[in-house]
Order: sequence, then C-alpha cells, then structure tokens
Amino acid sequence: MTANRRWKRRSISRALRLGRAADVPNLIFVTDQSRVADPVSVCRQLPAGSIVICRDYDHADRTGLAKRLRKETHACTQFLLVAGDIRLARLVGADGVHLPEYQLERMPNIGGFGLVSAACHSRRALLRAQMLNVDFALVSPVFKTNSHPGAKTIGVHRLARLANSVKVPLVALGGVKPETASQLRGLGLLGIAAIGALAGL
Repeated sequence: MTANRRWKRRSISRALRLGRAADVPNLIFVTDQSRVADPVSVCRQLPAGSIVICRDYDHADRTGLAKRLRKETHACTQFLLVAGDIRLARLVGADGVHLPEYQLERMPNIGGFGLVSAACHSRRALLRAQMLNVDFALVSPVFKTNSHPGAKTIGVHRLARLANSVKVPLVALGGVKPETASQLRGLGLLGIAAIGALAGL
C-alpha cells in the first residue's frame, strides 16, 4: 500500500470516528477558504456518502471552485451542495443547494435538486425551512467556534429542544470536534457539519 493510500485511510478513519462519537449517520464538510486553503483535498479525506457544501461566497473564482469540488465529490461518491447560488448549483451539476437563512423568506425555486439544506439560527427559521420541505437544516453555532468567535452559542440543551419542536432533520454545526461531538449523542441528529475538524486542523 502506498503512503498516499495509507494517509487517505487514516484520514477517512478519523472522519468516521467523529461521526461515531456523535452517533450520527452523516458527515458534512463546509468550505471556508480562510481556514482551509484546499477544500478539494479534504474531499479525499472524507468517506463515500459525505456531503460537501461549497460556501466561500467571496471566493475569487467561485465557479471554478464549485466545478473542482463537483469533479472530486463525484469521484469520491459524495454529494455536493452549492450555498446561496441556485444558478451556480445548476451550472456545475451539483446534487443540491444550501440556502442561507435570508433566502428562506424568498420562496426560492429549488425544484429539480435531489438535496436541499438550509442554515438556521432560530426556531422561526427552522419552521420556515420546514415549510419549504428542505431535507435538513444546519443549526449553528452549537459550540464555540473559530469561524465566529464571540458568537452566542445554542448549546446542547437548546439544540435538543429545537430537535423536538420541528420535523425537519437537524445537523449540528459550530465547534463540533472530537472533544464536543460526544455531547450530541442521543439527540437524534441527522448529522454533524464541520470545517476544521473534518479537514484535520
């Protein structure tokens, strides 16, 4: 076995351990160029079936990034969602679209996509996402996170209450890492989403 294949197996094993720690079936990697310079390489570290959200709204070549992610996720048997840009998602043949919270108010045309997710920071947003019949909602920030230092966190107890008050499946985002993932066990979450923890940072 080559060194590259051994590295890949160790990386995938690390990602799977994070999912098992939280007792969730799905792993979601969210791109963030300020923290992960090469998100395409992260796809190779994730197991088949993982979901990659191309966020990076201010990327200098967002179309090119989305195309590279589409190629890699396809090769790795993963799913690609493009955040906030339905046109771009269709252009690159993404599996779906991820809606920022503000887009939930606009009744976006999401027909034809196999997967639709939404970013939600409140119960009101979750109810709106539920009305749009999205496949899952990313709730954040659950824990303290480097992406939004100083932001008020939702916490495990409130996340549990939210999960029990809506029908849309929830995914925890924000500060999810090996030290915090086990606190999410038993909440019935669809998955966990992360940046650094899944990029090996």
